[in-house]
Amino acid sequence: MEDFLDACQAAVKGNEPKTLAAKMGIPHVGLLQRANPDNEAHHLTVEHLFGILLHTSDMRPLMALANEFGFDLVSKSAPEPQALTKSLINVGKEVADLTIAVHEALDDNHVSTFEKSLIRQEINHVRQSLDVMDASVKAA
Repeated sequence: MEDFLDACQAAVKGNEPKTLAAKMGIPHVGLLQRANPDNEAHHLTVEHLFGILLHTSDMRPLMALANEFGFDLVSKSAPEPQALTKSLINVGKEVADLTIAVHEALDDNHVSTFEKSLIRQEINHVRQSLDVMDASVKAA
């Protein structure tokens, strides 16, 4: 918890507290007090944390929070949109590849570890193609 609170304070102090507080609609002294982990009278709320992340793009607090629970924070890049028809064709192809992989795995009534790995790989391809489709719809 200490690393998380320190990261919140570092994000506030490292990103022009007066400007940040104005963007968040709170007095800068209040923001500094709330971000100070040694000040027991004031605490950051979830809304404050969201405002800090939103207005600074400083992900140190989120990274520290994820780390506290054994996770890594990894940013993902948005897929490039395509023409809707091309995107739809790609989704259909990936679903077909998944269907074939499952049918081939079930042919002998036993799904081996290798076959499970192939099926999971095809599932990831379907997810990626759906992400492209989503980006394509947003861009259309």
